[in-house]
Amino acid sequence: MPELEATRPVRGTQLLVEHMGGVFRRPSLLAIEVAWRWLFGIPFLLVCWQQTQQILAAYPLESSGFNSIDTQNPWVAAVQISNVISFYEPPVLAVLRWMLPAAAMLWIVVSGLGRGLLLKRIDARMRFRPFTMMVTQGVWLGLFALAVWGWLHSMQWVAATHIAVSGEPDLVGYFIWAIFLSLGFFTAFALASWPFSIAPLLVQRDNRSIASALRESLSLGKPFTGKLIEINLVLGIVKLALIVVAMVFSAAPLPFSDELGSDALHLISAASVAFYLLANDFFQVVRIKAFLAFCKAFRGPASA
Repeated sequence: MPELEATRPVRGTQLLVEHMGGVFRRPSLLAIEVAWRWLFGIPFLLVCWQQTQQILAAYPLESSGFNSIDTQNPWVAAVQISNVISFYEPPVLAVLRWMLPAAAMLWIVVSGLGRGLLLKRIDARMRFRPFTMMVTQGVWLGLFALAVWGWLHSMQWVAATHIAVSGEPDLVGYFIWAIFLSLGFFTAFALASWPFSIAPLLVQRDNRSIASALRESLSLGKPFTGKLIEINLVLGIVKLALIVVAMVFSAAPLPFSDELGSDALHLISAASVAFYLLANDFFQVVRIKAFLAFCKAFRGPASA
């Protein structure tokens, strides 16, 4: 029975290997996740590339001073890079003012449809409710934007308090605070975002309204909530590990750059990025499958 299963002293992450095997055995789940993410990502990157080319055509690199950066003196180079950023800031901000809202709306629509189809594929008894899924995805995106905004402002504070124009910069303090705050915001988001991750599942699984699902996600009970937080935090650490692995893969051939050539290095870097994206999509599906398994354990099967 669900109640008996929920009382077993099983940690939330002990069954992750089983869920990983379940996703491996059902490649269609990963295919849906990859499809909706790349359906949004590829056009978005193409638009970014097009806008970048237009900005560079109107504001050439030669005019920004980029080609004259002193690579032998990091202090001088830092000032020159700052000047380059200031040179491109107005045209870039002009593009971001319309591109970010458009990209956010497109992501909400595509992710709502994709996640709805994924949940329906995992459990056919679930109702497919694309509009409500889009709204809950939009709420999650708003929380993510708030976390990014807070992180950017914290980085500005670190730079303003540790790098002075008139004196010698405190690089040790700067990097300590930058690493600490970056990991802190990442961990805080992993700990705080689980209600907005479980709410879309409750919408489609229990046929709830958006407001009801958000309220219910905050009152699931300590045992259930603890397992959701544990899974979210551990898979957040897994994401960090994937970033490190992808960076190692892309940097490993650098000592052999003369023998391999630039084309081979670009190919290896592209393969490393593709590896990270696929692995990240895979663990996103694992997380959803784990959430649904604990929903079943604590709340019973999905309503027909």
